Amino acid sequence: MSNYVLDASAIDQIIAEKVKTLSPEKQQQVLDFVEFLQSKSPKVKFKHPDGTPMSVFEAAGDLVGCVDGGPGDLATNKEYLNRPLALTLPRTPLSLRAGILV
Repeated sequence: MSNYVLDASAIDQIIAEKVKTLSPEKQQQVLDFVEFLQSKSPKVKFKHPDGTPMSVFEAAGDLVGCVDGGPGDLATNKEYLNRPLALTLPRTPLSLRAGILV
């Protein structure tokens, strides 16, 4: 392995040349690894025309308020929001939560 930094086009070329020397099975492993790395990367990044990152709210801005006839504030049951959390959670027997059938 080398310790110097290459530009992207040089890296593309070196990878392509090295992969050609491998057996088809090893080439498949390289492809699988590249696809694995791609799966760990975010798929879509929303950006403004000038290249700066865009928030989710900005990206979905045209969808905000697009549903007609609903309440303007989804938290219309204000009393429900003021109750302690323990009162709002459903009571499930411990045996069911642990996956134990009795």
